[in-house]
Amino acid sequence: MDRRQSLKWLGGLSAFVLPMAAPGQASASDSTGNRLQKSKAEWATLLPLPAYRVLFEEDTERAGSSPLNQEKRDGTFICAACYLPLFDSAKKYESGTGWPSFWDYLPGAVATRTDFKLIYPRTEYHCVRCGGHQGHVFNDGPKPTGKRYCNNGVALQFVARSEKLPELRA
Repeated sequence: MDRRQSLKWLGGLSAFVLPMAAPGQASASDSTGNRLQKSKAEWATLLPLPAYRVLFEEDTERAGSSPLNQEKRDGTFICAACYLPLFDSAKKYESGTGWPSFWDYLPGAVATRTDFKLIYPRTEYHCVRCGGHQGHVFNDGPKPTGKRYCNNGVALQFVARSEKLPELRA
């Protein structure tokens, strides 16, 4: 391989790698442009350990362990860290995966990036306000989007439609 071919190969590789953000560095701001910035230490004091590990260390909870899998009431699923509304219950469905799944999110609620942790590329998504890791999106969901937003239950809280949504965490 000559120098020109090497440079073309490296250029192509950099186009693939550079757009990836480092873990925990997702672009995060809500629809008003307000980004919530807290250190990992601050988040660790505010959240239960399993939620902290999923949201800010990109861990995954065990399949079938979330009570939100069985949640069928009308309401809103919010980020467990900053309380930003992420999903409406009307877009939740039973995917059979063992994690709460949705076919679409609320407008402006999530940001995505490519994840290579399992060698092959996957699309992970995060809360757009605090950057908390929620899960991965796959192209095997129901119509109309064909998407499956496969969410860690500990990264969410459910608020019934009859209840007031909490104030966004400051």
